[in-house]
Amino acid sequence: MREFAYERAARVRDALTAVAGDPGARFLGGGTNLVDLMKSGVEEPTRLVDVRRLPLDGVAVTPDGGVVLGATTTNSDAAAHPEVRHRFPAVTQAVLAGASGQLRNMATVGGNLLQRTRCGYFADLSRACNKRDPGSGCTALDGVHHNHAVLGHSPHCVATHPSDLAVALAAFDAVVHYETLDGAGELPLSRFYLPVGDRPDRETALPPGALITAVTLPGSAAGLRSRYRKVRERASYAFATVSVAVALDVRDGQVRDVRIALGGVASHPWRAASAEAVLRGNRPTAEHFRACAEEALSAAEPLRDNGYKVPLARNLIEAVLAELTGTENR
Repeated sequence: MREFAYERAARVRDALTAVAGDPGARFLGGGTNLVDLMKSGVEEPTRLVDVRRLPLDGVAVTPDGGVVLGATTTNSDAAAHPEVRHRFPAVTQAVLAGASGQLRNMATVGGNLLQRTRCGYFADLSRACNKRDPGSGCTALDGVHHNHAVLGHSPHCVATHPSDLAVALAAFDAVVHYETLDGAGELPLSRFYLPVGDRPDRETALPPGALITAVTLPGSAAGLRSRYRKVRERASYAFATVSVAVALDVRDGQVRDVRIALGGVASHPWRAASAEAVLRGNRPTAEHFRACAEEALSAAEPLRDNGYKVPLARNLIEAVLAELTGTENR
C-alpha cells in the first residue's frame, strides 16, 4: 500500500475541510470496499478521513410516515430496525441478502451507495478499464462478461453496480442528503447515479468533496407490500446475477401503485418506470404481470455471453408480483 495520512473527524465541517482541495482524500466509513481496493492498488488515497464517529447514525420516522437512515448507520442496524422492517420490508430483505453478517456489522448506509463495481477487470491493474483508467478501454466487452450489464451500458463500460440496498431504495424513491462546505443538498436516487456514457469513472452526481449525511425513504411509499428477491451463483454470500425490488398497492382488484427496480443488470439500480405504467391501473393477473416484465426488459442489449439475464429478470419480476398478490399457484 502507498502511504497515506489518517485523521478522525469530530464534526461534519471538520471532515469536509479535511478533504477540501485534496483530490486524493477519501472519506472512510466501514471500509468494507475502500480498504479492499487499497490493497489491490485500485485506490491509492493520500488521506483517509474517518467519519464513522460523526453523529450521522440512527433511524428516525419522518412526520409523513417515511424513514430517515443516517449515513453512518450500519447495514445491520438499518435492516433490524422495527420501523424499517414494518414500513419498508424490501429494504430489510435487500440488506440481509447483500453480505455476510460480519460485513453488515461494519458497512454503512452511505458507503453502500458509493461502493465500486465488482467487475474483475476493474480490480485487475494489468487489464484495461475505463472506470479505473479513463480512455484505456473496456476489456470486459470481448472478455468474460457473463455477469455484466444488459441495460444502460455503453461501448466504454459494461460493468454492473453491486449494491442490493440501493436497488430497494430506488424502488421506494429514496432521496440522498449530503453536506458540502457551501451548504446542504439533496439528490433523488433516480438522479444520484450518472449514466455510463463515455466517462464511466464519473459514477455519481455528488459535488466534489460532498459527504452523504442521510437517506430518506418518503412516506408516500411506506406500508406498501414489498419484496426483494435476488438470484446469485451460489447460495452463500455473493453479488446479484439479477435482483428485483417490487412494492405494490392493490385495492378493489386493481393495481393502484407499483414500483419495480432491478439490480445486477446495469451500472446503477435500474428503475423500470415504463413497466410500472403497463401494470398500474390494471388487474393483477398473470397476463398483466407478463406484459409488465416484457416491458421492463424491452430495452435490453445483451452481450455475447449474458443474454440469459433477460429471461431470468423477466421471470423474477413475474414471480415476485405473483408472490405479492398471492397468485403464484393460480
